[in-house]
Amino acid sequence: DLGERVGVVHPVHVGRHAVFVADAAGAGASRISNEDCVATNVHWVYDTYALAKVGTQTIVERGAKSWYFIAADYSFGHALQGDGTNFITAAGGKVVGATRYPFPGTDFASPLLTAQSSGAKTVAFATAGNDLQNAIKQAAEFGLPKSQQMVAMLMSIVDVHTLTLPVAQGMYYAESFYWDLDDESRRFGRRFFERFKRMPTALQAGQYSAVLNYLKAVQASGSDNVTDVVRTLRSMKIHDAFARNATLRPDGKLSHDMYLVQVKASAESKYPWDYYKVVQTVPGDRAFLPLSESKCPLVKR
Repeated sequence: DLGERVGVVHPVHVGRHAVFVADAAGAGASRISNEDCVATNVHWVYDTYALAKVGTQTIVERGAKSWYFIAADYSFGHALQGDGTNFITAAGGKVVGATRYPFPGTDFASPLLTAQSSGAKTVAFATAGNDLQNAIKQAAEFGLPKSQQMVAMLMSIVDVHTLTLPVAQGMYYAESFYWDLDDESRRFGRRFFERFKRMPTALQAGQYSAVLNYLKAVQASGSDNVTDVVRTLRSMKIHDAFARNATLRPDGKLSHDMYLVQVKASAESKYPWDYYKVVQTVPGDRAFLPLSESKCPLVKR
């Protein structure tokens, strides 16, 4: 499902016109708005840096000091595990072990039992999609959530809906959008639900936000030239159902609030899709890679 996986939208030159190309492959890679940045790239929703930082450092600061990683053995899983390990260590925590499994995978018994016997207080899953769902189901069957804290490095509200609250309850992870955050996000969520009969993920809300703001920039600039439009987009205040306190940085990264969420228990959920507790809001200037550390050549020193 392309709509579930897209995290970056590229305006590219076709003559004088801007065309959006949705890139589903590696869309969360931090390098898109770091060493691989170009003047017309717009990285809107999240990246592995922010997911790892919000999904680990904020939890370590709340007392979870020992961690074990179960990671998909390819670049995405490696990036989440590596970034997460760095943030855990920097915050005073320790990674006591890790297992990388062949991706895609269906049988997680061995890594889960190893994690269970590791002594770690927190088990982090550096994977996504069907693999994540299977790992969480099997973790529940083995009883890990009874004694260890579960953290997903990338998860969506549709994952929670598929797993159900009794299975997913207690999971922590970083989110960039929640339909039930406030009145503005609820209005968007209900409009989306009327059409698709499910609540939007962060990627779907982010796609809508990216295109909406790009079209606003076309109007404000009086031009359909991609360079002019993206320059205008960088000068705009961006606030909508998806993006809070947002600015488009010189490296093409949209800096916006991120959220540490925890999946509710069934007894805590009062209505359909009432799935999250927002544990902490992390401002964009703390969630994303500081410009002072950027390798993007567009960032002025």
